Amino acid sequence: VQLQASGGGLVQAGGSLRLTCAASGRTFAMGWFRQAPGKEREFVATVSWSGGTYYADSVKGRFTCSRDNAKNTAYLQMNSLKVEDTAVYYCAAGSAVTATSRGYSNWGQGTLVTVSS
Repeated sequence: VQLQASGGGLVQAGGSLRLTCAASGRTFAMGWFRQAPGKEREFVATVSWSGGTYYADSVKGRFTCSRDNAKNTAYLQMNSLKVEDTAVYYCAAGSAVTATSRGYSNWGQGTLVTVSS
């Protein structure tokens, strides 16, 4: 399965962005991770085929992960963005709903989100 992430950009703090991850085929779990400059990649959110979601504490209440199975597409709606949300965001597909990157076998190329103060 190939993944294509899009929707990143420059936004002011407090603003919103929606990321999209288009998959070339059916996936069970679709996750979002991010990597800020000089930091390790970290888990953001994940959504199962049935729509169950799990979020990192740092984004809970601000980000919403969803998917459209008919389109093999996942979304990450990001609201109330903070400067510390600045990172390259990656989508990933895997066979389990997990916050561990090793649980995902397919990764997209990443899309940059920059939040200015």
